[in-house]
Amino acid sequence: MRKCEDVEPLYFLHNALKKILININSFVVLECIYLLFNEIFSINSYLTSIKLPLKKMNKYCFKISPFFIFLLLTSSLFIGSCTSEESILEEKRIQAAKIEALQNKGNEALRFCKTKGYNTDFCILINMGEHSGLKRFYIWDFNNESIMYSFLVSHGCGESPWGLDFSRENPMFSNSDGSHLTSLGKYKIGERGYSNWGINVKYLMHGLEPSNNNALRRTIVFHSWDIIPNREVYPRGVSEGWGCPAVSNDAFRTIDPMLRHSSKPVLMWIYV
Repeated sequence: MRKCEDVEPLYFLHNALKKILININSFVVLECIYLLFNEIFSINSYLTSIKLPLKKMNKYCFKISPFFIFLLLTSSLFIGSCTSEESILEEKRIQAAKIEALQNKGNEALRFCKTKGYNTDFCILINMGEHSGLKRFYIWDFNNESIMYSFLVSHGCGESPWGLDFSRENPMFSNSDGSHLTSLGKYKIGERGYSNWGINVKYLMHGLEPSNNNALRRTIVFHSWDIIPNREVYPRGVSEGWGCPAVSNDAFRTIDPMLRHSSKPVLMWIYV
């Protein structure tokens, strides 16, 4: 049997490091750190359980403490670096997929606009399938097949309290009057007029599909709203209204001249 003096505390750290190197992955980083700390703390438990004299226990702890610090710092930096690189790659993949989806939607929108005699320079695409705290209102450039501008936009609150963000991740949709919900589908942006909201300008929205053909009857219009921010607020959502796609005042000041000077109707497409 080995004597207490022969106990090698670093054996525990060897096991902990082996577990981390085997399991290194951004999805198990926290688990790996937990394993490391668990192994470190098990040293004291082990030394105590074999009744190592206090002086010798302190001797071991004193000797390995600097190594603990070095190990924790280097492993944290290494794990953090791997996690950061994986996060960047994942973000790039997400952005590439988003652009590809927008290009597909833009191509479909362009075919519609050519057929109907709408503006073929740009359209408005609103992806209500995205979190409301993210920019999901896109002015799509047909000529360059790219995003010209992107903004935050509100959706309808339904039965939730007006002005809050209860349905920021999972909005509901309806074409029914009094539902206080946004309607999906293609719209022709219509006449410019006075609004009591934001910068006091609105555009009528003519629903072109069975899913949104009550838009005028429901007084669904495109306008700005003072409480819609310019920057993304994720994981919070933007304030929800009664179904109108509302953007920030600054965003509307960018969009308004484009709509006002367009010689042809502009398509707005709200989808998920």
